[in-house]
Amino acid sequence: MNLDYIIPNDWSILEEGFDPDNVKASESLFSIGNGAMGQRANFEEKYSGPTFQGSYIAGVYYPDKTRVGWWKNGYPEYFAKVLNAPNWIGINVFVNNEALDLHTCKKVENFKRELNMKEGWLSRSFVATLQNDIQVEVFVKRFLSLDIDELGAINYSVKPINADASIIYSPYIDSGITNEDTNWDDKFWDTLNVSHENNQAFIQAKTMKTNFYTCTFMESQVFIEGKSIIIEPNISADSNSAAFSYKYNVKQNETYTIHKFGGYTVDRNHDKYELVTAAKHVLEKATKSGFATLLENQKRAWAKIWDMADITIEGDVKAQQGIRFNIFHLNQTYLGTDARLNIGPKGFTGEKYGGSTYWDTEAYCIPFYMATKDQSVARNLLTYRYKHLEKAIENAEKLGFKNGAALYPMVTMNGEECHNEWEITFEEIHRNGAIAFAVFNYYRYTGDYSYVPEMGLEVLIAIARFWHQRATFSTEKNKYVILGVTGPNEYENNVNNNWYTNYIARWCINYAIENIERVQSEFTTDYTRVMHKAKLSKAEIKDWQEVANNMFFPYSEKHNVYLQQDGFLDKELITVSDLDKSQRPINQKWSWDRILRSPYIKQADTLQGFYFFEDHFSQEELERHFDFYEPFTVHESSLSPCVHSIQAAKLGRMEQAYTFYLRTSRLDLDDYNHEVHEGLHITSMAGTWMSIVEGFGGMRIKDNLLSFEPKIPKQWEAYSFKVNFRHQIIKVNVCQGHTHFELEGDKDLQIMVNGKAILISPNNLVTV
Repeated sequence: MNLDYIIPNDWSILEEGFDPDNVKASESLFSIGNGAMGQRANFEEKYSGPTFQGSYIAGVYYPDKTRVGWWKNGYPEYFAKVLNAPNWIGINVFVNNEALDLHTCKKVENFKRELNMKEGWLSRSFVATLQNDIQVEVFVKRFLSLDIDELGAINYSVKPINADASIIYSPYIDSGITNEDTNWDDKFWDTLNVSHENNQAFIQAKTMKTNFYTCTFMESQVFIEGKSIIIEPNISADSNSAAFSYKYNVKQNETYTIHKFGGYTVDRNHDKYELVTAAKHVLEKATKSGFATLLENQKRAWAKIWDMADITIEGDVKAQQGIRFNIFHLNQTYLGTDARLNIGPKGFTGEKYGGSTYWDTEAYCIPFYMATKDQSVARNLLTYRYKHLEKAIENAEKLGFKNGAALYPMVTMNGEECHNEWEITFEEIHRNGAIAFAVFNYYRYTGDYSYVPEMGLEVLIAIARFWHQRATFSTEKNKYVILGVTGPNEYENNVNNNWYTNYIARWCINYAIENIERVQSEFTTDYTRVMHKAKLSKAEIKDWQEVANNMFFPYSEKHNVYLQQDGFLDKELITVSDLDKSQRPINQKWSWDRILRSPYIKQADTLQGFYFFEDHFSQEELERHFDFYEPFTVHESSLSPCVHSIQAAKLGRMEQAYTFYLRTSRLDLDDYNHEVHEGLHITSMAGTWMSIVEGFGGMRIKDNLLSFEPKIPKQWEAYSFKVNFRHQIIKVNVCQGHTHFELEGDKDLQIMVNGKAILISPNNLVTV
């Protein structure tokens, strides 16, 4: 497969020329979504070549029974699967009774595909010569509406260019679909009813076990040369599908067009018995507006998002395309309008990993959503975790923890753990720390403390209880140790005293105690309620403090660095630069046994701690640890390059920071890890935003003030971004040699720039 076939462009993802080897990768890269649903960029017409069909509805999942060789106590019984939903985009096309199929056509010319990120639509055009020698020119445009998030729209046009032709459009909906990712090949959907009337069709179906009720719907209109025509369709329906056929004799060089509207209504938003009625309301809005008006509304809705979220880069098209691609997909995946949803690692682009929520949300995504939307969006993400607290306590109980200790799941849909590789499910417990850190990070950034007394304190207490019980007192070391863990670096598992895990455990306990004291003095009613509910005593808090005060941290006097884990120096320390390139990526070339014995780091581990707790360490300590660990890091996790980019920028190593930035921003576009066909890395895309804003822009919160230390790669002429800080919007424009700050708001704001206090006033440009 050609890995860099995507054409650089400021605002679009472009592919020119049809290559069957790129089809699955493009289906991922050109995916579209609107927060409520999404789909891979599958062709509307039949395609008989290799393809990964996928349409997804936010929050709808199936508990696929866990498949393991032998059971372990505490294992989750199922793995929540992101479900391939009934297909509504299908439009089979027949030209003189032969199916249009790019896999079997004699020739495909002038193939062009565009994902227009500025306006939020996907298009495709080509000239195809069918086996019957009829040549047709095809143009397709499709989008998922941001305004009416249950609706998608397709404009599909065919023009015969070497002869008159009889053309049939056969739009269909189909619930007889399967998942690419399944453990037992279970049937995930139960089709309840297929119905049709006029030009509308509906499939009512529910998921097995979870009983999500859905209605998949469609309605079509046909046009010749842009003028609406009425054709009585032929109708065919069976137990899983409904199709209409609109046949027309089209003259040479005339354009025959179908507008198809479709989508889903779901019982998460409507009464399950009213789904068809709700679908009819959506279709009524769609047909009344028409494709062109809906598209104009789509452009306006995206313009509003981009006004706040865009990052501009001058002088480097690949870097510009990369950041916009990341920002675009983050907004397609999650818009913050529904507190029941979260940010899945593949979003609506694939099924790998299952689940919709990882620690990625708290560690990487919350900063992006806090700064580019209103802070209520980030608060929704914290509320989501509070609502799952009881389940997190149950998850911990299954592993033998008691007294209200909580272990948040590694992967979840509804708060229950649904990941079943023991070295991750039981051992990658640092995820608890990311959730506590997000509470701290939210308050640090927004200044809104209300979440803590209302909800957050209960979360912090349950997490502190977990760490207190998970630590073991070592008489040998006369310290508390944490044994048998996997840190962020999953290329070492079942290790003892992973530095990052121990460090964040101590911090969580201290942070919980600090907030108990603050709530006691400032929010007495909440304090009484929470203490009563948690049955927390002063004696228990004292026991926690004992663990925090005496936590063990492995350290090497020889290298003058904290050790990633107790046995790190026992390894054969061969750096990545001395590793044969033919051996990369090691996760696809080596056995797990070999990986686990190697010194190679999948993603920032010790350095993740230095990223979270930057203020706890000196610049010189960061430099020492960066120089020690980065040479062993293979960056085979999508979450790795962004942290390294931020830290390289902080250390003034701009060439290295820029290289890491390009790697994180174009991870999928250039398919660094050879896996883009499985879907995109959505959660790490927030890290790309952080690489620019926190890395090059040097944005931090210091002494309760917004602070910047702007730097710029030599490859760029300028870059700019906006952040929403405590309901005031600051625009930062960094050029070679100076930085402009602009404030949108109604009151002055004091910020720090390179350590000096600066006052910026509304609509008054300040240059530093």
